[in-house]
Amino acid sequence: MILCDIGNTTLDWYINGVSSKQSVDDFDPKEHSEKIYYISVNAKLSSVLKSFDNWCNIAQFVDLTKYYATMGIDRIMACEAINSGIIVDAGSAITVDVMHDDHYNGGFIALGLRCAQEAYAKLSPALAKSFNFEVDLTIMAKNTPDAITIGFLAPLIDKINSLGRPIYVTGGDSKVLAPLLGDVIVDDLLIFKGMIKLIEKVH
Repeated sequence: MILCDIGNTTLDWYINGVSSKQSVDDFDPKEHSEKIYYISVNAKLSSVLKSFDNWCNIAQFVDLTKYYATMGIDRIMACEAINSGIIVDAGSAITVDVMHDDHYNGGFIALGLRCAQEAYAKLSPALAKSFNFEVDLTIMAKNTPDAITIGFLAPLIDKINSLGRPIYVTGGDSKVLAPLLGDVIVDDLLIFKGMIKLIEKVH
């Protein structure tokens, strides 16, 4: 089975248990003759792929009544991967979603770590500091890097931990965020696992 998660700038592939990335600029769907199951947030590529019979958009298999209308398909796939738990996708944005007995109980969206640091820098040059991921989030800060780190991360971490367990963490910043959350499951293949689970339901 060949899976593809199409973003605005990159394609994430999962082929025979191996994941890889490809730039959108280097992508030509005519190079692939095999059956490929995909999801996409890239409207331009989605339109192109409609004319290729071997490309199957599995978004059509989603029971959208479980989610809300504007929820991203990549976020939905991560939710589809588990029956009960908290899903934290630490990417450009940090999305947090709650699943219970295969029902979606809601979630929220926060700025991603890079975006948050850039937002502080835009407020003032004095705040153009990198987060200190080693800081104790329970204390009051006595320097600027610790102050912005605690100000952004402490409420976020507290909120996520208040939602219960298990917590599944995925996304590009998963390995940075996971240690702050304590006992969690880091799974960078969560979206692909959701895709596989959904494909198996309908076939």
